[in-house]
Amino acid sequence: MGNDELQTVGSSDDGLGAAEDKMRAAGQGEEAIRAFRSAYERLRKGESGGLASADLEPVRDVPSLEQLPQGTDPDALRRFVAIKLNGGLATTMGLARPKSLLPARDGRSFLEIIVGQTLALRRRHGAALPLVLMNSEATREQTLEALASQPAAEEEDDGLPPDFVQSMIPKLDAESLAPARWPSAPALEWCPPGHGDVYGALQRSGMLAALRRRGFDYAMISNSDNLGATLDPRIATHVAAERIPFLMEVVEGTEAERKGGHIARRRADGQLVLRESAQTPPEDEESFRDFRRWRYYNTNNLWVDLRALAEELDRSGGVLELPLIINRKTVAPRDPGSPDVLQLETAMGAAIECFSGARLLCVPRTRFVPVKGTDDLLVLRSDVYTLSDDLLVEPIAELEGRLPYVDLDKAFYRLLEDFEARFSDGPPSLRDAERLVVRGDVTFGAGVVVRGAVELSTREPMRIAPGTVLDGQ
Repeated sequence: MGNDELQTVGSSDDGLGAAEDKMRAAGQGEEAIRAFRSAYERLRKGESGGLASADLEPVRDVPSLEQLPQGTDPDALRRFVAIKLNGGLATTMGLARPKSLLPARDGRSFLEIIVGQTLALRRRHGAALPLVLMNSEATREQTLEALASQPAAEEEDDGLPPDFVQSMIPKLDAESLAPARWPSAPALEWCPPGHGDVYGALQRSGMLAALRRRGFDYAMISNSDNLGATLDPRIATHVAAERIPFLMEVVEGTEAERKGGHIARRRADGQLVLRESAQTPPEDEESFRDFRRWRYYNTNNLWVDLRALAEELDRSGGVLELPLIINRKTVAPRDPGSPDVLQLETAMGAAIECFSGARLLCVPRTRFVPVKGTDDLLVLRSDVYTLSDDLLVEPIAELEGRLPYVDLDKAFYRLLEDFEARFSDGPPSLRDAERLVVRGDVTFGAGVVVRGAVELSTREPMRIAPGTVLDGQ
């Protein structure tokens, strides 16, 4: 596709008005438009959302999950709801369907496992524990259809709707800041405003008010692609007992932190802040990757006091002023030659700086199993993990929290169809692996075993014979 296919509306002066008109025409509410206006005006003023390493210092002495009391309070659990962010399509892996509907492991999709985990928690603790999804316009129809076939559809969710919908905003031409137009695929003119939209979407959808009317005071919010993010009764009891307005689960960083945001303390005022890769100045990229210095990383497992959230939203006119993240992309994600656009986003973890008394809790890697691409999917499907009767995704005991590092050649494994073709006989055994790096086109036969640190490199297509043991030692 050529650059001449991109059209823009207006100029840098009237780009905001054109974008607002476009959102209204698409049925977006005034609160969503007001949130977009705030982000646009900050962009126009030159706010980059950048956080320089020189202005930050590492966080120390974070309490751990193991230090919490083992007992749980059933009354506290009855005040909690689980919210799963489910607005993402599997575009990173070359698909245009909800990521939560992809096979995760043992023939079950992410959504099937999440529903099973929820039902098991309800049975075990005798609490309602509603499951609510934040969908996007792109994921809603297919997800609700799949959800209707799940066992949870037959259970009472306290009369709550199963989901609410996040807003969508126009992609902006990188030069004029006017809304981009892409006539051959108009849907590509839009993007989500990042998962920081969850707070405003909760309010403008009426879900926040509905939850509070039914006596739910707290929410655990997490991503649907992280199957380790279950509603842990100990954390719920801790949050309620300590009246914590906002708690973020963090993990200690490892080499696998390719893009994950880390927590730091702002030198100017001592405030906890979240720094994402998109907020890192180019000169600080090496520092950002120093997981030993920036020790604690955001899991996007967040625990929020709904009363405190409602008060903060009322105070701020329904829009939390979260740090702006400017994502530079092409209007057609699968066409790197298509014109450049800007996507204005916010991160939900950045709300940590909006709540006085916010806290961190260091949790084991069992609670952080995100699948952002096929590297992560290979590990999830391998013998590194097991699926319990309660559908908990758990690493085998021998690993003691140490997961293998996997880096597959993006030219041959990024797209799910290519990945599946090269592992059509199943994933290799990774339980004794430290790392697996593949450069080139390699197909794995059944029963391949990886031990130690293995790196494969080939210029020609290669097939690893069934039963081969790849021993890096």
